[in-house]
Amino acid sequence: MKERLQKFLARAGIASRRKAEELIISGAVAVNGRVTAKLGTTVDPERDHVTVRGRPVSRVTTYRYLALNKPTGVVCSKIARPGDRTVYHLVPNSRDLAIAGRLDKDSEGLVLLTNDGELVNRLTHPRYQHEKEYLVEVIKPLDANALNALRRGVRLAEGRASVDRIEEVGPRNYRLVLHQGWKRQIRRMVAAVRNDVVSLQRVRIGKLALGNIGPAEWRNVRRADIV
Repeated sequence: MKERLQKFLARAGIASRRKAEELIISGAVAVNGRVTAKLGTTVDPERDHVTVRGRPVSRVTTYRYLALNKPTGVVCSKIARPGDRTVYHLVPNSRDLAIAGRLDKDSEGLVLLTNDGELVNRLTHPRYQHEKEYLVEVIKPLDANALNALRRGVRLAEGRASVDRIEEVGPRNYRLVLHQGWKRQIRRMVAAVRNDVVSLQRVRIGKLALGNIGPAEWRNVRRADIV
């Protein structure tokens, strides 16, 4: 049965569907030896030969889901500067897995690695409304005006950013829940209300909680544990 090329690439764990579309448009994808830059292209996974930058793409038959507790100082990327450690250094035989929701180098907590491209798309696209939960420490307590601004939304380059819920759990510590996932979003939102983040830890993605996974440790999970 034929399916759209970007969906096939996502299901094969190459990238999220949005990233797969970018690969197609850039001319990095070929079907049966011919480069295609059309998003409407369909393929038969059983018959067609698909490559990305010359490398064959096989349909995934077994999906893997790994929950990792990323420490600070570790990079969520397959390409890093010399001397940087990445999440792939922490998990053996994981280079074929995509990251479902990155954390910046200075942040820590739950990172999901998987070859299930459809799940990556569902967890990272805002329209699916999947929650991410964070514990955040700031330099000074957030006053009522700052809390209201974060709930209403603050203006960032990508648009209006807001938290779904925010709860004080200590004098300078807060639990934040949001479904957006822009780059360094929480740090930029806190900066917009004239404060700064001291530490940031993600403790939940969808239904999946960090639990008792130690720093730099990981465990296998099921898809049903996540969504």
